Amino acid sequence: MTTIDTTTITVELPEAFDPRWSRLPGIQVDGRRITIDPAEYFFRFESSTWLIADWELVKTQLLEANETAESAVEQLALDFIKIHGESTSDAGRVLAIAYEVYAYLFRDEHLDGLGLPDITAEHLGMLRQAATLMALNKVELDGHISNVGPCWFFPAATSVVFDLDDEMGGTLDEVYHGGWFNEHRRIESIKAHAALGGRLVHGCQSVPDQSGGVIAPYGASMATFRDDLAAFKAGWIKQVYAHRVIRAA
Repeated sequence: MTTIDTTTITVELPEAFDPRWSRLPGIQVDGRRITIDPAEYFFRFESSTWLIADWELVKTQLLEANETAESAVEQLALDFIKIHGESTSDAGRVLAIAYEVYAYLFRDEHLDGLGLPDITAEHLGMLRQAATLMALNKVELDGHISNVGPCWFFPAATSVVFDLDDEMGGTLDEVYHGGWFNEHRRIESIKAHAALGGRLVHGCQSVPDQSGGVIAPYGASMATFRDDLAAFKAGWIKQVYAHRVIRAA
């Protein structure tokens, strides 16, 4: 693993996270306070800067903006990032913004429209927590994946933390996928992810295969991203599953 600045990451969020996140190496949860040791937490940690935009600006200037025949929603988001995006090395700030993004994207009002009756408000809370931590993953403009944490492998990480079986883990991943296949939610996702400096891209097909999602800058090489992801995912998925708690029958 290549590391650069491995200063401990700390943040206090509006919601208490599940203490079982501490099952994964390098992360400790104490109510609303999260502490991450990058050297232990990440499989790959090559960049300690992230592109962000103020969430309040996203809410007031972008979430209610409508695309037109001349300006698609992706162009609205790109223009917003060009004007308001800023680089930060404060990972806690990234996590705080990410929490707001996913509190918006995985809010309870979506439950009735998901078509997945087994998914509850509690499951949406799991999505908010996992996706918040995923925001520290990073893809460079050339498509190289510079930061990879355990939450890249969404079903594996949630099975470890929340004791989900494979079926429910896959169902939860389908809710996550819905941001690509449901157009209303996709548009919301594009706008909201401007706060994290890019768009959410995915390596999976429509069924979960642990290829994960990451916020990538507009213009990033998806061919390089695909090849890099294929090279590393199998071994690291096994390492995540190794922390699963096996309960006696």
